[in-house]
Amino acid sequence: MRKLLLFVFFSLPGLVCAQHALVMQTDFGTKDGAVAAMKGIAFGVSPTLAIHDLSHENTPFDIWEAAYRLKQTAEFWPAGTVFISVVDPGVGTERASIVLQTKSGHFFVGPDNGTWTLVAEELGIAAVRRVDEKLNRRAGSEKSYTFHGRDIYAFTGARLASGKITYEQVGPLLEPKVVSLPYERPAMKAGGLQGTIPQIDFHYGNVWTNIPDTLFNELKPAFGDKFLVVICHDGKEAYRGVMPYVRTFGDVPVGSPLLYLNSLLNVGCALNRGSFSQQNGLSSGGGWTARIERAP
Repeated sequence: MRKLLLFVFFSLPGLVCAQHALVMQTDFGTKDGAVAAMKGIAFGVSPTLAIHDLSHENTPFDIWEAAYRLKQTAEFWPAGTVFISVVDPGVGTERASIVLQTKSGHFFVGPDNGTWTLVAEELGIAAVRRVDEKLNRRAGSEKSYTFHGRDIYAFTGARLASGKITYEQVGPLLEPKVVSLPYERPAMKAGGLQGTIPQIDFHYGNVWTNIPDTLFNELKPAFGDKFLVVICHDGKEAYRGVMPYVRTFGDVPVGSPLLYLNSLLNVGCALNRGSFSQQNGLSSGGGWTARIERAP
């Protein structure tokens, strides 16, 4: 009888029971209580909810970096995972608060300010809903205009991840598109590869491009082959050099430059036991481009 009652309870029409992971990203840092406040809201929605951190040490106001961190991470989490991303220099303005559902089955909660550029392209857009802030907002927070991460996104994301609401209850459907940041898509041009530098592997200073191994293979590379790398910022040359394509860092002497495939199987530049970006004054973002071609 007990098993039958449990079956009936969990089979009631409209009852949402499944829980999924909630993953948070911000540019708040962890020196004050902002991230803990967001987690407190999520915990209050569901004490059994699995809450995880992507990163809270993102560069303040850097929407592009937030977009790349999501691309770097999201595909490795199971379908149903809910991501909250709050790098939101326009908080309190007219930018929309949305929940993006990708074709991969992931959900992304936060401001529609370009943060979703790369995951929308990589994982595909299934639907976009605007958050109904009258229904999906922390009670008593109506006079708070500058902490939507706590008052709207953590609350809505936790309710969605915990099954307290369905995706349809987030709010009205919008056109299936998101605000997109401009950047150079990887392509073969005039015998060389062109792409963007979306991110610096900040801990080590490696320079990552968005050129995938499948495109790099069009140059028919073999380990030991040398390539000319030209890096520009807003169209002005910032670096030019020749380096070998190698399997791993230790294949060149300490302090020497190298070309390699990073953990996302995109082409990167590095120094063995050194910071390639710091040594050459390089950074990342939509204005930073790289060209790779066989050395003459």
